[in-house]
Amino acid sequence: MSEAVDQSIIIPLENVESEHGALIIDKALAKIKNISTHKVELNNQRAVIRSSQANEALASAIQSIRDLGYGVTTVKKNLPVLNMSCASCASSAQTILKSQIGVVQGDVNYANGTAQLEYVPTVTSPRLLKSALQSIGYDLMIDESEEAKDHLDELQHEKFLSLKRKTISAIALSLPVMIIGMFFMDMPYGNYILWAITTPVVFVFGKQFFVSAWKQTKHGSANMDTLVALSTGVAYFFSVFNTVYPEYWHSRGLHAHVYFEASAVVIAFILLGKWLEERAKNKTSSAIKKLMGLKPKTVTVVRGGKRTEEIAIAAVNIGDILLVKPGEKIAVDGTVVTGTSFVDESMISGEPIPVEKKAGEKVYAGTINQKGSFEFTANKVGGQTVLAQIIALVQQAQGSKPPVQKLVDKIAGIFVPVVIGIAIITLLVWVIIGGENSFTHGLLAMVTVLVIACPCALGLATPTAIMAGVGKGAEHGILIKDAESLELAKKINVVVFDKTGTITEGKPAVVDIRWENEESKDASALASLEKLSEHPLAEAILKHLGQLDYAPVENFRSITGQGVEGKVAGKKYFVGNRSLLISNQVSIPELLETTTSQWIQQANTVIWFADDRSALAAVAIRDNVKKTSVEAIKKLQAEGIEVYMLTGDNQTTTHVIAEAVGIKKFKAEAMPADKVSLIKDLQREGKTVAMVGDGINDSGALAQADVSIAMGKGSDIAMDVAKMTIISSDLSKVHQAIRLSKMTIATIHQNLFWAFIYNVIGIPIAAGILYPINGFLLNPMIAGAAMAFSSVSVVSNSLRLRNRTIS
Repeated sequence: MSEAVDQSIIIPLENVESEHGALIIDKALAKIKNISTHKVELNNQRAVIRSSQANEALASAIQSIRDLGYGVTTVKKNLPVLNMSCASCASSAQTILKSQIGVVQGDVNYANGTAQLEYVPTVTSPRLLKSALQSIGYDLMIDESEEAKDHLDELQHEKFLSLKRKTISAIALSLPVMIIGMFFMDMPYGNYILWAITTPVVFVFGKQFFVSAWKQTKHGSANMDTLVALSTGVAYFFSVFNTVYPEYWHSRGLHAHVYFEASAVVIAFILLGKWLEERAKNKTSSAIKKLMGLKPKTVTVVRGGKRTEEIAIAAVNIGDILLVKPGEKIAVDGTVVTGTSFVDESMISGEPIPVEKKAGEKVYAGTINQKGSFEFTANKVGGQTVLAQIIALVQQAQGSKPPVQKLVDKIAGIFVPVVIGIAIITLLVWVIIGGENSFTHGLLAMVTVLVIACPCALGLATPTAIMAGVGKGAEHGILIKDAESLELAKKINVVVFDKTGTITEGKPAVVDIRWENEESKDASALASLEKLSEHPLAEAILKHLGQLDYAPVENFRSITGQGVEGKVAGKKYFVGNRSLLISNQVSIPELLETTTSQWIQQANTVIWFADDRSALAAVAIRDNVKKTSVEAIKKLQAEGIEVYMLTGDNQTTTHVIAEAVGIKKFKAEAMPADKVSLIKDLQREGKTVAMVGDGINDSGALAQADVSIAMGKGSDIAMDVAKMTIISSDLSKVHQAIRLSKMTIATIHQNLFWAFIYNVIGIPIAAGILYPINGFLLNPMIAGAAMAFSSVSVVSNSLRLRNRTIS
């Protein structure tokens, strides 16, 4: 036996900025037992390893590097997998993909026919993965252009129509076969007539099953097509033998039974089941198709300020001026230049009321212009638009797998070989103890076992429900990042809200400003510091102060959870909350102290402006509570969910806001670390915690929470941070997301229950377990019908999610 040869593997690295970092990685690689040699090249930002067990070595190396806090450059893609016919096919394709060197992730989803791939580009490529899949009869579509996607849609539509034609033809020929086989068996040349009609059903309309089964057999694997080909093939050739050589059985005192009707009707029923299944699967993906349909094919571009020209959407460049007429869909993200109108953004945000758009306002791809006409500058095109990001996120989520699917995948992977084993045992048991006609009964029982077993129902149970649930969420402005978070959301028993922009509108406005005296009034210094701050309260202050001459700022520093500091004209200034002043031993004049106490009682947020000795001014800022917050929090509490509020605001303002919305548990003056600490404490108590924030200031808390939910509109959506994103910032969507999770997971459990029960009950009955009790032996035709409709029933149950209310 030849030994495995060492292979050289190049691992591209990220964030390795020093020789010390390279040394740390090299030491980690030295501890991996499958690696024979290794070196880290800092200048080339890569590690080079050699191993005779390349796959295991690469996986261990990537995990070790990432565990150290460094990165490995990988490419993530969602690519269509072609020629799959059942859940076992998906399992085979997944096994092949994951066995390829360089593949970090290779999950294949049968329901939407895609592979979620993550691979190291220096080691493998989509073309190599395509070749690997082609070797076992599948294919990978690696062309990601719009033309290729349109071509794929055409291919899928043609495949669906072809399946429909085959189904109708197979049923048309199977009906006379069934009638003759059941009622006119003794007619002259009856068996030959059945043979003639059955042959095209089995080998023309059922050809795909035999071709696929042969390809699988050549590579030592099996799928549902194997079961169909075996069962119908055995019944067909047994019947042909009995038709041509009936005397073989007559000489033994037995009747030469034929089962042509079983072969024909089973093929017809399975084709019918597949056709209905495809129809139902198309409906589960209707949400993503609706989103894709929001993109217009062409746009009107303005040239030279006057001349207009219609061009394809793919030809639009950043900076182009586009004209939008009444009733047209907006093609790309941009900013209005001239004109006014109202735009329907409901398909993106879920908000039904059209939004007014005028010069300076942002518009988004996929939204629909109402009555007015306007011109806008293209800011984001192609895959950068909000609509494109939403589509990509929904596709990613629909293709992802929750933890429960891992067990189902394992079962689907061994299902077909186990069923073939059971079928052979069934035949042997019948031959040994079956008595008269034991071989005929045994053969019939074996065929029925092969026919009734259905891995598709198992394989479709989870992904179809996930597709329907994620699609339903997208229609309501709830973007779900992956199936795991959807599964986890049903367990949420604590929701922690950030205050600003989550419970409140996130549109702070200055209601008053009080200077210590006229000498201290230095609005220019205040504005200069706030101009460099990224905090939303800084924007409110700048808006209130209006246009001023900004002065240069030296030694500017942002202090997390407190404010900012910097030097203007050589003098040090602070802008922030009270704790910033206290930590820098800045005194507060009595007049400002009295004024701010009154402001705080009125639920205003106070921002201080001070030099290095004393407070110079105080600013009162108010951020009103959202109209939906009170009702949304009541709904969560009615479900038995504890609600917390965290904020960096002062104790009094926080208390007033909490009282207004009905929250009893809150923490004021909370630093980012305090938010993380509270979530950890709740998790130690065994709670499943959801954190709802803006995804930027609360990134640490969002990362710590079991389920992170970002609130945001348009391009501010923090998709990279949160597991879920509420596009419209409507707080009631949090309750809807939890309800959607509960409904989706309940549907998955129902689907899995019926899929398992169907096989657990159906296979023993097919084997003839009831025959000794009441003489019942299941007809293969009935088994074929049951098998066909088992997967249809699972998909139909998932489709019920589309019509259920989550509000």
